[in-house]
Amino acid sequence: MNTEILDCTEKSLKKAAELLKKGEVVGFPTETVYGLAANAFDEKAVRKIFAAKGRPADNPLIVHISGVEMISDIASNVPDILYSLSERFWPGPLTVIMPKSEKIPSVTSGGLDTVGIRFPSHPAAKRLIELCGFPLAAPSANLSGSPSPTNARRVFEDMSGRIPAIIDGGESSVGVESTVIIPENGGVRILRPGGVTAEMLSEVCKVTVDGGVLEKLESGAVARSPGMKYRHYAPKADVRIIRGSLEKYREYVLKNAESGDFCLVFSEQEAVPEIPFICYGDDPAVQAHALFEALRVLDEKGAKRVFARCPEASGIGLAVYNRILRAAGFNVTDLEC
Repeated sequence: MNTEILDCTEKSLKKAAELLKKGEVVGFPTETVYGLAANAFDEKAVRKIFAAKGRPADNPLIVHISGVEMISDIASNVPDILYSLSERFWPGPLTVIMPKSEKIPSVTSGGLDTVGIRFPSHPAAKRLIELCGFPLAAPSANLSGSPSPTNARRVFEDMSGRIPAIIDGGESSVGVESTVIIPENGGVRILRPGGVTAEMLSEVCKVTVDGGVLEKLESGAVARSPGMKYRHYAPKADVRIIRGSLEKYREYVLKNAESGDFCLVFSEQEAVPEIPFICYGDDPAVQAHALFEALRVLDEKGAKRVFARCPEASGIGLAVYNRILRAAGFNVTDLEC
């Protein structure tokens, strides 16, 4: 299969919509990361997403809409809190988990009785859904487990020959996947942090953070959200998070680094003498935008092992820490102990 990169024009969006109507899978831009889309109601089409990614079948997909009026076909019961949340955060990087309708195949929801729904703010994503006339099931457009793509070039690297088309909508503005929440007890529980932070949500309702955000799920536990159960977002290198002051970080790296090792640091000023490095930003929003690209660059440079500076786990920094924690397989060295 030849994979075509389409420009982000009305003509190209119509071409992509026709492919989706025929049961094909298309890469498309969102404000979070690029997605791999298929008709959320079409079981055969959705299975093509799992095949293209090599994604485990019990890892649920998020359903993307172009307006709240589409929810009635997707969810069997809409929680009251959705309306205040959608008024504040939609369109945007927030996914709300609800009981699914019978129209959503089991494959789309990863075998669960619930489904995550999101209204993306990227104009190309919204227009594509409008042209299709149906919601799009879409995980990130990468091979399962690897860093999510934030531009069309990275989608092509992973999906060339696996899907017919990718829409090039430029760089994703947020850079990490959406915040996933589930309503409970009049508030919400965060299952996956993202661009809509706990602090932002707390201005609308009571917020709790699920233990699975920062801890590995126990064997056999059910993952209600993408990004909870499996090792995700990982380069080929062995990533190790180093928590501690810059001084202690440098001492640790100088003591333990070997040939082929890299540092993943916030800025050039933090570089360790004679150890190659990649920066991913000294501001949490910049880190969120830059992290996945930095992990891919580390692969391109042939990094065997990566010593990563640990970000602050607050605001959008919680999403950054969540992603790098999973990229590292929960391998954290705490130098403050």
